[in-house]
Amino acid sequence: MSSSTPPVAENRPTRSFFAGPGEQGRWLLWRAAGEALLAGALVLLVHEGVSTIDGRLEGGASALGLIGIALVLVRRRFPVACVAGLAALMGVVPAVALLTAVAAYTAARQTRTPRRRIGVLLGAAALTMLTCAAFTPELEMGSRLFGLALGAVFAVTTVVLPGLAGTAGGQQDRLLRALRERAAAAEEARRLADSESRMRERSRIAAEMHDLVGHRLSLVSLHAGGLEMALLKEAPELRDEAAVVRRATRDAMQELREALGVLGPLGSDTGTGALTDATGTRADIEALVEESRSGGVPVAFSWEGPDLDARPAQVRRAVHRVVRESLTNVHRYAAEAHVTVAVRHTDQRVAVRVRNGVPPTRPAAVTGLGSGRGLTGLRERVTLLGGSLEAGRTSGGGFAVAAEIPATPGPGAETADAAPDDSGSASVDESRSRLSVLQRRVAGAVIGLLGLAGVGVMMLFAVLLVDHSRYELAYQSPEKPRLGMTRGQVERAVAPDDDASRAAAAGREPPRPASATDCMYPYAGGKRKGGRMELVRYCFRSDTLIAIDRFTVPIVTEPPHESRMHD
Repeated sequence: MSSSTPPVAENRPTRSFFAGPGEQGRWLLWRAAGEALLAGALVLLVHEGVSTIDGRLEGGASALGLIGIALVLVRRRFPVACVAGLAALMGVVPAVALLTAVAAYTAARQTRTPRRRIGVLLGAAALTMLTCAAFTPELEMGSRLFGLALGAVFAVTTVVLPGLAGTAGGQQDRLLRALRERAAAAEEARRLADSESRMRERSRIAAEMHDLVGHRLSLVSLHAGGLEMALLKEAPELRDEAAVVRRATRDAMQELREALGVLGPLGSDTGTGALTDATGTRADIEALVEESRSGGVPVAFSWEGPDLDARPAQVRRAVHRVVRESLTNVHRYAAEAHVTVAVRHTDQRVAVRVRNGVPPTRPAAVTGLGSGRGLTGLRERVTLLGGSLEAGRTSGGGFAVAAEIPATPGPGAETADAAPDDSGSASVDESRSRLSVLQRRVAGAVIGLLGLAGVGVMMLFAVLLVDHSRYELAYQSPEKPRLGMTRGQVERAVAPDDDASRAAAAGREPPRPASATDCMYPYAGGKRKGGRMELVRYCFRSDTLIAIDRFTVPIVTEPPHESRMHD
């Protein structure tokens, strides 16, 4: 009982963490390894450009950078979670900014719903600004206002702009996919319409032949039978002639039904004997051969492989008709020639060969090898099954018919368009398709790298502008420093204490208040006037601001390089 049907889940392929929708294969691991190396290079590159911002993390920046690399590798499987995680991480480690751009592009490209796409991008942008504003003071890079401005720069350049590009790319992919599906549906509809029109025309021709010819032949057969019965008493010597007429009429009716089977739908074949279970089997072909031998034609027969009783009926009918039509032509045009009938059955195909030599005597009426209409019908039948048939003279002057029939025709093979010469063009189209796919991938990789370079340049310029105005922007406060404020309030309102400003004021500053316990020299911000630099000094008694002094000091410049070469 335990050996019943196994669970379906065991046969389902496990989707890799590095795979996108519909992707499978071991090549995904190689792609992930290459992306990991590229992501590491991008992190190092951006770290060098913004080292003044995230340099305070020291060893922590490396660990967070590795987390960012891991997130960008699984962005195709978890696009929303990855872009959210990288956006939050970017507020602490700006070195992962380009990785965030890649994740935002992928998430926007894979998200189909516009509302969900907008929510993901705006949420990631807001998360970047919030985390940057929250951690900037903690990392002593500036106030929350400075962090908010820096986060806005990162959000626009690495989330919003790549998200818009991914949205455009996803819409283009969906549009191209819809156009391809529409073209395929139109082609399939055209093929079905052509096939239906062809089958309708064949049915019309079959109906006309049945109405016009079949009725006349039936009358001829009826009158021939009556004549045979009348001559039995009146002129027995003519009875055989009447019997010949009746048999010829019967044979004509049989051939007419077979022709109607070719012209009409193949599934409703009307040929006599063509719908039995033995049609096309080894016993059936041997019976055809034996019938020809009894008619005085020397036939050699060979069969290789298993019998055809397990093959589809249309395959067996095709084999039967190839042999029968070939032997009929031999009876008509080469009655005394030696004939070879060979059938070879493999797992994939059924090969039929009927070959006759040169007859020792010419036929009484020189008719050549016939009009070829019977062979044309055979060729069409075999081609509709996906096979091929060739017929023609041999080098020795005889005639040969060779048919290759698929042992198991595909679905719809009987109604498919006949295209025996399309194999070469199909292979060419396949190679062109592979080449175009490779070209698109290479072009996509190049465009992606150029896009990342553009995002990096925009981000670095924006960061430099924000960083240049760090002290003006980061420490602007609606509350100006005033006497009586605490040291913490002053530090939040002005730039931090600067060692260079303290060194410049040494020996040139006004006397400190007697009760001052400590003084603070904020960064001067490069304010120069008449060769002097303006400084501000905030003096505290314990934790209370007691004096604000503004003074200027001369700007000290280094002497030229040549003047220091005295030693």
